[in-house]
Amino acid sequence: MVGSMLGNEVQRVEDPDLLRGRGTYVGNLAPEGVVHLGFVRSPLAHAEVTAVDTSAAAQAPGVITVRTAADLDLPAPQPFGELNPRCRRPPLATDRVRFVGEPVAVVVGESPAAVADALELVDVDYEPLPAVADPEQALRPDAPRQFPELDGNVAGGYRDPAGADVLSGADVVVRARIENQRVAVVPLEGNAILAEPGGPDAEHDVVVHVSTQMPHALRDAVAGTFGWPAERVRVIAPHVGGAFGGKVGLVPEHAVAIALARELGRPVKWVETRSENLQAMPHGRAQVQYAELGLRRDGSIVGLRCRVVGDAGAYGGFGGGLALGPTRTMAQGVYEIPRISYDAVAALTNTTPVGAFRGAGRPEAAAMLERLIDLAAVELGEDPVALRRKNFLHPQKFPYTTVTGADYDSGDYDVPLTEALRLAGYEQLRAEQARRIEAGERLLLGIGVSTYVEITGGGSGEYAEVEVHEDGARIKVGTSAHGQGHATSFAMIVADTLGIPMQAVEFVQSDTARVPRGSGTGGSRSLQIGGSAVQRAGEEVLRRARELAASRLEASVDDIELTDDGELGVAGVPAATLTWAELARAAAEDGGALAAHVDFRPGGATFPFGAHVSVVEVDVETGRVRPVRHVAVDDCGRVLNPLLVRGQQHGGAAQGIAQALWEQVTFDAEGNPANGTLADYTIPSAADLPSLETANTETPTPRNPLGAKGIGESATIGSTPAVQNAVVDALRHLGVRHVDMPATPERVWRAVRAARDGRAGVPWQEPPEVFATLPLRDAGAPDDADEAVV
Repeated sequence: MVGSMLGNEVQRVEDPDLLRGRGTYVGNLAPEGVVHLGFVRSPLAHAEVTAVDTSAAAQAPGVITVRTAADLDLPAPQPFGELNPRCRRPPLATDRVRFVGEPVAVVVGESPAAVADALELVDVDYEPLPAVADPEQALRPDAPRQFPELDGNVAGGYRDPAGADVLSGADVVVRARIENQRVAVVPLEGNAILAEPGGPDAEHDVVVHVSTQMPHALRDAVAGTFGWPAERVRVIAPHVGGAFGGKVGLVPEHAVAIALARELGRPVKWVETRSENLQAMPHGRAQVQYAELGLRRDGSIVGLRCRVVGDAGAYGGFGGGLALGPTRTMAQGVYEIPRISYDAVAALTNTTPVGAFRGAGRPEAAAMLERLIDLAAVELGEDPVALRRKNFLHPQKFPYTTVTGADYDSGDYDVPLTEALRLAGYEQLRAEQARRIEAGERLLLGIGVSTYVEITGGGSGEYAEVEVHEDGARIKVGTSAHGQGHATSFAMIVADTLGIPMQAVEFVQSDTARVPRGSGTGGSRSLQIGGSAVQRAGEEVLRRARELAASRLEASVDDIELTDDGELGVAGVPAATLTWAELARAAAEDGGALAAHVDFRPGGATFPFGAHVSVVEVDVETGRVRPVRHVAVDDCGRVLNPLLVRGQQHGGAAQGIAQALWEQVTFDAEGNPANGTLADYTIPSAADLPSLETANTETPTPRNPLGAKGIGESATIGSTPAVQNAVVDALRHLGVRHVDMPATPERVWRAVRAARDGRAGVPWQEPPEVFATLPLRDAGAPDDADEAVV
């Protein structure tokens, strides 16, 4: 064949349907006889539920039934990862509620309007209990208990036996209390489900149409929750309007919908409202980090000590464990750090449960480490770029196992940094920064740098099937796209392997009846694992096709080659060729299909890396920060389609910049959401962001045949600390050393005023006493980092 199309920009094949309104979302589905659900949600963060009166609502027009936990008698949904089963979340609140927005009762009606009216008629009696919304306060001995059966509000945790010893020998120790604030996922589409019961003779007990990242995992959770064989459950994910880690697992509302569909014998539909989404979809991040970095006077790092509080929210689910897992795994970052002590605790609070959000534990590690590096640069009087370069892991050390057990595959961390600095014009920016300071200008310039490495892919494998038929080819994959471009990238791989035009490649995903197994989408795994499975399946189809062609053309298999026209022929005999349609018919004549399926398992996780440079303007009088430029150079191994990579970089950087400057979910002291609508939860628009400047370096991984690493979350990880560092950098000459995220005008203004009054400094206080009581971490225990990445 002529040269490979891999590595070239190819337009997305999935976009025309979406742009022309032909997308199919759960909200669009309206089968005959469908009924609608709505949930009565708690207005209190912590209270005993003493009585629920549903009588008036049950008699309202259009209402079919109203149920409470006692009426429904539904087991707790099988969780997606669980930190502590003793604080598992029920589908509906039973004896008490633990956060504002927790479902207490469900109304089933003939229309959404009937349900909305009836929800107002359900009368719930609450006996308020003391609430705690702050994770550090929740760890105090006198804090209100979330679960009386637990000894305190600790869902899980451990301490490292090394402790402060890792800092011995340091000439300088920089320390900071760093907040990685709670953020909302805010997908374009919230949670949504349509559950259709199967009849007596149906192939499935239930067919579930659901907005999810992981259809097969959700199928298994449904089967496990209700005690059904997995093959009796069909899960279909139609188009999904964004997920970002927020749509994994079987949520309580899903379980309620499925139970009622089976009981009523009618399709049951629930589509989350935006206000419900902000209150009930698991939030992300939510860590408080007590971090200390020890260095010698020459700038070399001696050791790192971390004590991290993760906010689990109201229940001990998956998100509470992120501080204990991925954040620890990636704590060493891109640097030579010979000693690390890492303690972590997950605190239970009267707030929305915490889950995954783009990066899931890894952005938190990078943000912590990159702030420490900048603090150390100021303390040592070094340029932050020079200090980073001094401590980079050298390329010849790869593969490299970190102190925390991450098995880095490949990397050269200075290459993207050098390119990012060149694109940004680093020296010119520093000169302009100095000019503004000298001139006493009101708009100061800040230049922030971050370098990062993250973990993607992991131990779980992936299924793919490639079949050639008379009209083209069909791909079936176990991954589940929701905007990333799988249909395009996987079709490119098949077209490159078999010579079949991309427009003749059909893409099938996200239906457990059509795709037998799969691990779905999470942890930036899809191309490197799912794409490798597609390539391997395509290669097996090509092998079988060559055997068929050799038999039909009476030639040796070794002489059969793929021609430039996308046919199979005999080398040196241009007239002796067969088309793919002819080969598909030949396979059928032999009693089979020209198809192959593969379960590909990678040789381990991969570790993308990169460097970001942020340029901001800070109004020293008002505290307003305006991002002026953002340069992202990310290395995701081999790049198969630069267009798709660039799209992921843009989306990730937008979310990372937003966390640094604007977004934060807040609660008052009683656990009431303070910004539970998009009127006051400040996600940015395109007008708020600068034009993003992206580039890539390519360091292939040896752990999959494509050489690809993940890209879906990289820019989220690199952008946030670069912007935070840029804000502080603009004010460094005034004595400002740290501004917590989000760097709102008020926070920046207060930091400037404190510096002018001689009160500036780096936030620090002694970590909660609970760290001293945590059990020692088993040094021989696996991190399970691969499985924790979502």
